[in-house]
Amino acid sequence: MSLLTVDELTVTFGGRGRKESRAVDGVSFEVDQGQVVGLVGESGCGKSVTSLALMGLLPSKGLTIGGRADFDGTNLFTMSASARRDLRGSEMAMIFQDPLSSLNPVVPVGVQVTEILERHRGMKGEAARKEAADLLDRVGIPDPTRRLKEYPHQLSGGMRQRALIAMAVACAPRMLIADEPTTALDVTIQAQILELLKELVDQEGTALLMITHDLGVVAGLCDQVNVLYAGKVVESAGRRELFGHPTHPYAHGLLGSIPRLDAPRGEPLNPIRGSINDRIAWADGCAFAPRCDRYEMGCLTGTPQLTEPRAAGHQVRCVNPVLDDAKAEEVPA
Repeated sequence: MSLLTVDELTVTFGGRGRKESRAVDGVSFEVDQGQVVGLVGESGCGKSVTSLALMGLLPSKGLTIGGRADFDGTNLFTMSASARRDLRGSEMAMIFQDPLSSLNPVVPVGVQVTEILERHRGMKGEAARKEAADLLDRVGIPDPTRRLKEYPHQLSGGMRQRALIAMAVACAPRMLIADEPTTALDVTIQAQILELLKELVDQEGTALLMITHDLGVVAGLCDQVNVLYAGKVVESAGRRELFGHPTHPYAHGLLGSIPRLDAPRGEPLNPIRGSINDRIAWADGCAFAPRCDRYEMGCLTGTPQLTEPRAAGHQVRCVNPVLDDAKAEEVPA
């Protein structure tokens, strides 16, 4: 049994006098211990809302959550609020997208790290401070004892992100969710953060759910990849299978829009036309149809279902998938 099993997750926002908006629409995936699973897509496709729903961090007003999310056999959505608080931080932890807004700006970093140790591990005083310094040192922050006394604005972007990772792994959680952990960082810091996450998975056996729009991150880190569009999974495959044989037009377009070092000088990029707002309701057909170069009338005959047109385990939600390999990408082993 997988550590985390998400089955037909739906997240709908609404309320009195407001039109309902479904941000996540029937998402299903699994994450095993020691596995890295990616949720990939443009901003607005439902990635972050999925993670916040799993962590129980969405505002309750006007919120409706459907489906199941079983963590170690227990449905997260039927747990009491106190049980979710006990689970969050100890068994499941999250690295947020923007460290500057995720850390409390008026509280020293050391206090924010030791708070987790006190809440979930029962540590106090000097023992908690020493463990907090060890955590900062573990994630590569120099002079950790001094950094404990500093405020978030006194740290660089990379150090703030490392501090968030230290807080997330303080209790050695079995499940870690990373929401765009390398956003706004320079490429060298990005590489260091990704290497740190990879070490956690390899050495601790942590299950990692990586949320990103960066396919370079996916190529270097993820085992299984789920491509989201307008709240639904449109393609799901192993990393090598997805990069070698992108089959949904959206996944094919994402890969085709990546600049290549071996491309001829002056060759223009090939972006996906339109934006995430150019879509139709899934009930009326494929939400990607208004942006799709492979559009046909069959795309408007109701919600397409996930099928396996190419290989077992490679699922695609499309009535006219891309079955040629003209743009297959190489991916690291």
